[in-house]
Amino acid sequence: MHGGASTGWLLMALCAVSGAYCLLRTRTGTPRERRTARSEALMGFGMAAMAVPAAVLSPPGWAWAVYAVLFGTAALRALRPALRGGHHLHHLVGSLAMVYMAVAMAPAVTGGGGGGHAGHGAAGAGGIPALTGVLLVYYAFYVLGSAGRLLPGAAVAPAGGTGAVGRGPGGFGGGTDGRPELTTACRLTMGIGMFAMLLTL
Repeated sequence: MHGGASTGWLLMALCAVSGAYCLLRTRTGTPRERRTARSEALMGFGMAAMAVPAAVLSPPGWAWAVYAVLFGTAALRALRPALRGGHHLHHLVGSLAMVYMAVAMAPAVTGGGGGGHAGHGAAGAGGIPALTGVLLVYYAFYVLGSAGRLLPGAAVAPAGGTGAVGRGPGGFGGGTDGRPELTTACRLTMGIGMFAMLLTL
């Protein structure tokens, strides 16, 4: 990603830590929860790789095609579960957003030739302003919803034993692995990261 090196390092670290936590979550829970954790781990590590400051590492031009194929495959896998709604729909949006950013930042699209990150200064030429705006609005609401769930009392279940703990922002499924606040914090971090990355387009 183009932008300040300190911002890139911070974003990379936050996404990598979130991805690592999601990877740890793949060891417990139901098969559906483990599948969700694997998807979120992939997203976290992918975002961390894309956030490496340009001054430190300029990936080869083909790296963006690899990102697009990887997250395109993830989007196809999320498509069927997304039809049932819930957090899988968010995974589908996130995977498609990663494909969009990879295509928008590819040197062939941005006019940077084979210069990798060197062409990112013109990355705006590769993005579609209306689509970028829609994704920014989506992630802004997602971040606000996730942050709201972390407020004291927001995740308290009623006496019946079912409530907001199992629901994420906008009705998305929240964490049910015994540490829902950490899962929500992870998703909040990745939502902020995605919003920041979209701003660079």
